[in-house]
Parts: sequence; structure tokens; C-alpha cells
Amino acid sequence: MSGGHGSLRTRRFRFENRVALPILLFEYFVNCSMPFLVTARKYRPASFTEIVAQDHVVHTLLNSIRLNRIAHAYLFCGPRGVGKTTTARIFAKALNCPNAKDGEPCNACDTCREITEGRSIDVIEIDGASNNGVDQVRTIRDSVRFMPVRDKYKMYIIDEVHMLTKEAFNALLKTLEEPPAHALFVFATTEPHKLLPTVLSRCQRHDFKRITVENIVRQLSDICGKEGIAAADTALFAIAKKGDGSMRDAESIFDQVVAYAGAELTYDIVREVLHLVDEEVYFRMTDLIATHDSRGGFALSEDVVMSGHDIQDFLVGLEEHFRNLLVVRSTGEARLIEASEETRSRYAREAERFADGDLLRLLKLTADTMQAV
Repeated sequence: MSGGHGSLRTRRFRFENRVALPILLFEYFVNCSMPFLVTARKYRPASFTEIVAQDHVVHTLLNSIRLNRIAHAYLFCGPRGVGKTTTARIFAKALNCPNAKDGEPCNACDTCREITEGRSIDVIEIDGASNNGVDQVRTIRDSVRFMPVRDKYKMYIIDEVHMLTKEAFNALLKTLEEPPAHALFVFATTEPHKLLPTVLSRCQRHDFKRITVENIVRQLSDICGKEGIAAADTALFAIAKKGDGSMRDAESIFDQVVAYAGAELTYDIVREVLHLVDEEVYFRMTDLIATHDSRGGFALSEDVVMSGHDIQDFLVGLEEHFRNLLVVRSTGEARLIEASEETRSRYAREAERFADGDLLRLLKLTADTMQAV
């Protein structure tokens, strides 16, 4: 059967393509427009076992759940980016999850998903910086009396709680001291010294510690494996050191470097992106000092300045370099140095060229220069 418009099979083929093509294009553009999720959110811990380097806090919270010794108010304090708010969310899931096992949430039920996504009716997260007045606290005080809609506990997680005014704290004191049995408060802060003693006395305090370079490197290495990124140890150590004890900061820096380099990270790439002073410069400096090469020292100083590096940043790195050498001289080992094994071995060899007194004088000279600049 044929005609001006082709056979039945041809017309069907054209019709199916007219239907299928828009669908394929729609799926393509939807997939291409999927929003990028930063590493700090994508790999945010979802259970107690995933929390990095805060074992003392995790152990206490897990035991309190297992022994049913739940306090009515907790204070999580410590540097930024070490897991305070994340731990509060996991704690909220563990207490309310109907399928929790040995204190760990299932992360599959509606309760867990809603708390993770920040849309739970019974677990309310509040930013203390923007809700720091008496009126906001009165709203909390009025609502805390009502029973949870579905979960076991009605929890209030207040971040940056030190930003609350004195009047707001005073309005919260009575509720904080004797809340209803279904209510629980978790405060998170980087500055616990700003809280009133009357507030501190009503909370169970947990101090989060800075995350070591080794722990950050281990976490970044695990993320690289999941993302299919090849990263040199020296590159990850440079990122971890720049993070300065904060996992969130280190992961943000990691995203920046990956955006520049793609799927392969080297130390030179990290140094270029973050504009770091190459560690080779510091080893050259100590070599020039050991050989009394003052002319080379002036040339090296000129190179640092002409490269656009901040003098204070260079001096901070130089001070750390001398301190690392002194650590090796004093302890006889490089284990305490936060660096790759290759760099530690190099420090062990370099330290043999100096006496303890020489390194102490160099440290003092560097510190004095930092004060003078």
C-alpha cells in the first residue's frame, strides 16, 4: 500500500519518532541540568559510624541511647566544619527512627529522610544568628508544650546559639531547665565562652576537636575513590593542611581544585590553584642557610616576592618548616609531622644538618620578622 505520503510503515515510523524525539530531548536536558551537589553535602555523614575523628562524642551519645539516659539539653561546641550540626541531625534520627538498631538510624524510613532533608515537622533547625531575639524564643517556648506530630521527641537544633541575645537566653532559661518529657534541645556553637553560665549549667556539653590532617586526607582519598579521581598524596595533604582542621573547608577546597583540574590532582596543580608557596622553597631556604649562601638567600627572597606570594604567608610556612625540623631533632623521628611519608623522610634527612640551638634561633628570628612585617 503506497500513496503520496508513503507507506503505512513509513508513516508509523515518522509518528513514533515525532513522539520519541521530544521525550529523549527532555530527558537529556533534565539530566544535563541536574544541579551540582558540593562534596560537603553529598558526602555528609548519615550515621554515627561515618562521623570523622569525634569518637569521644559518638561513643557517649550511642551509650546514652542504649542506656536510655537522654539529657534534655545538649551543647555541641568546637571549631567550624567539624561535624556539630551533622551530629545533631544524626542524634535526632537515632532517637526518632522506628527502625534504629544499636543506636544507629536506618536512614531509609520517612523520619530519617525528612530529618536528613531538613523538612521534619518534629525536628526543627533554627539559625541562631538570624533568630536571636526574644520574640523568636517566645515562639519556641510556646510551641514546645505541644506533643510531637509523629516522632518520639520534639527536637530543637539551634545553630550558632551564642548569637542569641541575653534577653533571649533569659526567656529560654525556665523552659531549658524543665522542658516537657517529649522536648529536647541541641545547641551548636563555635564560641561557648559567650554563653551565659546559667545556660551552660543546664546543658550536657560535648567538645568537638579539630580534625587532623591525616583524617582529612583519609576522607578525601575515600571521596576520590568514589568519584573516580586520581589524586597524589602530596596534593591531598596540601588541601587538608589548607583546611586547617575543618573537614567542610577542606572539602570546599577540594571542589575548587577538582573544578580546575578535573579527574587528576597533583601537588603542582593544588599549589597553583591555591597559590601556595612550594614546600621546595623552604627546603631551598634551609639549604642556603646550611651552606651560608647569603647571595642565594637574597635571590630566593626576590623570587618569593616576584611570584606574588604574601610575605606573612611565606613566613608562617617558614616558621612551620623550622618547627618541623626541630621536632625531628628533639624526638628523633618524623612521625609527628603532618605531611606525606616522602616529605617526612626528607625532614628526617634535613634535620641532621642543624643543631637544636640553630633551629631555635631561626624560629625566634622568623617570629620577630613576622611581628615586624
